Amino acid sequence: MKKYLLICLSLMCLSFQAYAQTGSVSGKITDEGTREGLIGANVILEGTATGTVTDIDGSFTLNGVEAGNQTLNITFLGYESISLPVVVKANENTDIGTISLGEGAVGLEEVEVIASVAIDRKTPVAVSTIKGAEIEQKIGNQEFPEILRSTPSIYVTKQGGGFGDSRINVRGFDQRNVAVMINGIPVNDMENGWVYWSNWAGLSDVTSSIQVQRGLSASKLAVSSVGGTINIITNAAEMKKGGAVSVGVGNDGYQKYGLVLSTGLGENGWAFTLQGTHTRGMGYADGTQFRGWSYFASLAKQFNNQHALNFTVLGAPQWHHQREYGSFDGVTIQTIEERGIRYNPQWGYLEGDEFSWRKNFYHKPKAFLNHYWTISDKTELATSAYVSLGRGGGTGDLGRINGSYRTSSKFRNEQGIVRWNDIQSWNQGGAVPDFGDNRIPWSGPGTETFDPGYNGPFAGQNVAESYRNGFIRRASMNEHNWFGVLSNLTHEITQDLTLVAGIDARYYKGAHYRRLEDLLGLDAYFDDDDINNPEHYVTDEGREEGNEIDYYNDGLVNWLGAFAQLEYTLGDLSIFGSGSLSNQGFKRIDYFLYEDSDPMQESDWQNFMGGTVKMGANYNINDQHNVFVNGGYFSQQPLFDNVFVNYSNEVDPDVENQNVYAIEAGYGFRSAYLSANINAYSTQWSNRQISRGIQVEGTDGTANFTNISQLHQGIEIDLTASPVDRLSISAMASFGNWRYTDNFNASVFDNDQQLIGTGTLYMEDVKIPDAAQTTFNLSANYELISGLSLYGSYYYADRVFADFDIASDDSFSEPGNQAWQLPSYNLLDGGLTYNFTLSGLDLTVNLNVNNILNEEYMAESESNILYDPSEEGDREVGENGSVFNRVYYGFGRTWNAGLKVRF
Repeated sequence: MKKYLLICLSLMCLSFQAYAQTGSVSGKITDEGTREGLIGANVILEGTATGTVTDIDGSFTLNGVEAGNQTLNITFLGYESISLPVVVKANENTDIGTISLGEGAVGLEEVEVIASVAIDRKTPVAVSTIKGAEIEQKIGNQEFPEILRSTPSIYVTKQGGGFGDSRINVRGFDQRNVAVMINGIPVNDMENGWVYWSNWAGLSDVTSSIQVQRGLSASKLAVSSVGGTINIITNAAEMKKGGAVSVGVGNDGYQKYGLVLSTGLGENGWAFTLQGTHTRGMGYADGTQFRGWSYFASLAKQFNNQHALNFTVLGAPQWHHQREYGSFDGVTIQTIEERGIRYNPQWGYLEGDEFSWRKNFYHKPKAFLNHYWTISDKTELATSAYVSLGRGGGTGDLGRINGSYRTSSKFRNEQGIVRWNDIQSWNQGGAVPDFGDNRIPWSGPGTETFDPGYNGPFAGQNVAESYRNGFIRRASMNEHNWFGVLSNLTHEITQDLTLVAGIDARYYKGAHYRRLEDLLGLDAYFDDDDINNPEHYVTDEGREEGNEIDYYNDGLVNWLGAFAQLEYTLGDLSIFGSGSLSNQGFKRIDYFLYEDSDPMQESDWQNFMGGTVKMGANYNINDQHNVFVNGGYFSQQPLFDNVFVNYSNEVDPDVENQNVYAIEAGYGFRSAYLSANINAYSTQWSNRQISRGIQVEGTDGTANFTNISQLHQGIEIDLTASPVDRLSISAMASFGNWRYTDNFNASVFDNDQQLIGTGTLYMEDVKIPDAAQTTFNLSANYELISGLSLYGSYYYADRVFADFDIASDDSFSEPGNQAWQLPSYNLLDGGLTYNFTLSGLDLTVNLNVNNILNEEYMAESESNILYDPSEEGDREVGENGSVFNRVYYGFGRTWNAGLKVRF
């Protein structure tokens, strides 16, 4: 008995001794550039399976670590891995402090400098950042902007539903007033301000992070960031040698294949990464087949501690058929109820293949050459020279058949799809009885086109009587060459005071014309719109010099800007003030409306000076609480399309800069388990101008409305919490009050620009349309077992008002009307991700299901028709909406699955 008691006491002593020889290690892992904590970073004790992941603010504690010399391996997707030696003391916690992880790519941190990436608890702006790992997990076969839906005051729809046709609003401002940047370089169209996401459909594959800065933003440029700035930071040349292959599948024939290869950073300082993908599918909406490719290449060279070069090129050539409900297509809510939410009136089958009136095709490669120069310990210069070459367009119809436009129901079958084979047969002289008389064969260019009785084959306009007979598919082309340089100098004046100053120079030339895209069996197309070539027979399908039809003009834009910012940091207080000036020059050349000898063929340069003034401060009350405030003024130059009126070289005499005033305040809270922000904002946009056609006492004229003003106010809340291990929860809520503030008065002029009267639009307190003014999102991610995570996301949108054109909507010609409010809707998404190793390979499997409950909802309306009980067949939809409205429904249930293998 004594023997056994002695053995037990000995074992207990050994146990206590073993326990006494363990301790714990704690610390915090942050992003080296933004200083934000990295949630979900892996901390593993080298040589063991013991490990943990960081919590909401990047903090971690690893218990049961054997005392003595140990090594911690710290990893996070997209960042450089760190092996950190640490001395662990028995029965004590060893705090290693804050460890900053740099991006796992060469030159990426410098790109973030050019891109004006905001720093948490320092930069006084409302900001949301989404890392590449989350994009990779959740994007699947969604549109690229949809990944931002869970951030405050963002509204995203697929619009028509074609590949890349989505759009995004920030705080109620459309894409023309939201600066979208790639690596800090603006991509908004230099003429009309729009961003066409189909041009960037491959960006989700090469994005390191997306940062949305709502409101004034931290951008130093004089860009159109009235609503905010969306800064997309692409990948760069990887630090480590390796690569990956990926494959994805989804609903409606979706397929995606990808490959990435990296040399890693060699001893000679060179690194190269190449990535490519191919995407194809039939599309969720009927008749929206697509094919897309994307490519990305980054070449980096580190010369020494002073200089580095980084060359990046990316592009996404694609074509896709589109769904469109034009005002003459006759597709209303009633139509969708009968034919289903996938219905598309633009497509059918031509000789067995899918064919559509609406086809978009475009390729807009962009190349950057970045140079980083560390001049001294206190001075750095970062410069990016870039070029963008866009080529492509979108198709539509021209012509009539026996006086009927293509929107006539007789050109679609009982299922509502286009009778392409019958149209082609009629164009070739075949008999299609319900189309009317047969086409008269063409006898060649000698045919007398001035004969009033002529009923020939040409789809173009007959000179004598504006008579058309035959359909063609035309392409509206938009080509551009865009060159620019962005350079900023950062100088530390004192330990507390930093100056950033630089230049922003751009040159843009866009060519706009139409061309014959498909004759659909006709012999030729006759065009008389070119004043220099009034009788033009076109038989060449595709782009041929001299075969432009309908219109042909160039738009030129010169841009020269300078900016400067002073930042003062004293302890927990950060203050900044910035200003920018830019001159935008516009010139228009029209080759069709003016004779070659007419000096009016080329307009004079129209120059507009604009700029910004911004100030802000952030104060960190302690490690948990911070507050910020910012305010600013924009003098925003008009867009090219607002300078020249009536699609001519005529300059609008009333066009001038618009004024934007903004103020914002926010509060932030940070702890190991909760991160939360609340912001309040107010943006006043005034002095807008629009023109509309109008009649006064039977006389046609043009009404020029001036001093149009709108006010955007709201509150935004977002939080992320980690109440227990392996569970993270995020939520956001945004409440906007976006409205027009005044009625608009106008002067009305006749065609000779003589004042003939006045007009009024009664817009006071009318809601800003086309974006949800109330949104809510709740998401949760739970790691079931090591490597296997399950997520779910609930989204709610309300107070979406029907879109309308204030220049032509008659609803507001009398007081008291309001835009139609669409019904609110809810969406539930979910998915899982599994990371594991197999035979030395790192594998990731993703499965995503969007709109799990298959909710049928209206995402937007392109018309603002109010319910009229006296109108035969009308029925109320939602709150006072008419069943005759043209709306786009969101997609029903969709799914995708993918596999990625890293080596």
